[in-house]
Amino acid sequence: MSIGTMSPAVVDDRAQLGNKILHTKVEPHALPIHAGKYVAIDVLTEAYEIDEDGHTAITRLRLLYPDAEIWFARIGHPTRIGMHRC
Repeated sequence: MSIGTMSPAVVDDRAQLGNKILHTKVEPHALPIHAGKYVAIDVLTEAYEIDEDGHTAITRLRLLYPDAEIWFARIGHPTRIGMHRC
């Protein structure tokens, strides 16, 4: 399902799930070494990729999971970037 076809409620649910995965699976293992780097998280599989370049993180995750619903953020930063679908 592409983001353009998701209802606002579904996008909000995915965003909450992305934040949960970020806080429970990614940051406990990634901080402080990867602080400030970008993380692309597939909210369906909980798989993720970390890189200094956001596009690279998304591309690597998309190669592994072509149908990924990606939540995109910076590790250790309070501002979350959001859902991504190309």
